[in-house]
Amino acid sequence: MPTDPFIHLHLHTEYSLLDGAVRIKELMKKAERCKMPAVAMTDHGNIFGAIEFYQQAKKAGIKPIIGCEAYLTPPGVALTDKKAEPIAVGGKAKRKRNSHLTLLAATNEGYANLMKLTSLGHLEGMYYKPRIDKEALAAHSAGLVCLSGCINGEINQFIQNENIAGAR
Repeated sequence: MPTDPFIHLHLHTEYSLLDGAVRIKELMKKAERCKMPAVAMTDHGNIFGAIEFYQQAKKAGIKPIIGCEAYLTPPGVALTDKKAEPIAVGGKAKRKRNSHLTLLAATNEGYANLMKLTSLGHLEGMYYKPRIDKEALAAHSAGLVCLSGCINGEINQFIQNENIAGAR
């Protein structure tokens, strides 16, 4: 019985410091052995490995999907804000956290927007991590596909903070 091909859409390489371990060359060898038609690279807050990833994928006959797992500022926190007011959860004060948002470049314009967003995060949104806000994302969203499935995504954070209405 034939199976549908599997494609990783959320994958961290060695460029996701303290999180990813796979080297791009080895990733492509494994993807080729597994007969993956495509694979995404979504490192935390950067696209430093994009050119190497693209070249190695093309060499292996695999479609490269360049992406980034962006750090999104909490609701109500501007890109340049350094502090966030705590929120009440179950009677306890809890600090607002950045959420993760996986962005994939679907077009050349999307790739250009991904470069703009990651640069913006490093140049203007840096507060421990290179953050972007929803306004920046809205301004540079053309050609991007957004995934919300990460456990540190905004929807999951609303659920963890017992805010089901916010998650909707």
